[in-house]
Amino acid sequence: MPEFVRLEVADGVGTIRVDRPKMNALSLQVQQEIRAAAEEATERDDVRAVVIWGGEKVFAAGADVKEMAEMSHTDMIDMSGRMQAGYVALARIPKPVVAAVNGYALGGGCELALCADIRIAAEDATFGQPEILLGIIPGLGGTQRLARLVGPSRAKDLIFTGRFVKADEALSIGLVDKVVPADQVYDEAVTWASQFTRGASYALRAAKEVIDRGLEVDLDTGLEMERQQFAGLFATRDRSTGMDSFVQNGPGKAEFEGR
Repeated sequence: MPEFVRLEVADGVGTIRVDRPKMNALSLQVQQEIRAAAEEATERDDVRAVVIWGGEKVFAAGADVKEMAEMSHTDMIDMSGRMQAGYVALARIPKPVVAAVNGYALGGGCELALCADIRIAAEDATFGQPEILLGIIPGLGGTQRLARLVGPSRAKDLIFTGRFVKADEALSIGLVDKVVPADQVYDEAVTWASQFTRGASYALRAAKEVIDRGLEVDLDTGLEMERQQFAGLFATRDRSTGMDSFVQNGPGKAEFEGR
């Protein structure tokens, strides 16, 4: 059984809960447990959308620096791929994913939030990539996902300086999508995720994959990916359901099966 990360499922929403007192430091064990939870959320049919949450006080204050300080160059060569794998597994969950951020999301914690499709933050949340202050750089996707989200110049400012960003600035630069009172963060995230529990799951999966993978390729290749996924959805039962419902009852009334 996992010690620090668990997947809790209710009404189609799976919550990946990180719970390692007192600051949710992301040790190698925690990262491996995140990977396992993400893979479970991917496989389970009763999970239609996912919330990643660190609890009411802190999202994740960063990697376990004490653990890393003892690692040699060859140790990190051996471990870095496994460390990234948990984040990749979270980012590639083929379902809508929202990060519910209370308190600090720093270093690896910020990178964890970047793996979600959207981020909802508390008014007192704090973000940052302070790895430069340790003489290193972000190694769990920060240089890549942050630049794609807020643009290269803003990403360079945050990574070069290692400075912290409060919720209002994070919202203004596009690092987060919504800011709410701290006691409403998790409920807001669940409400967002719940929109998709009866959605056309294969269409949602296709949309997420084309958007994410399309950012990695040129426009013509992205358009071809879109065309293939668009045409492929005509083989699903939900496509027939959605179009028949539109013709008979108007938009937004289809009851999808996820098939």
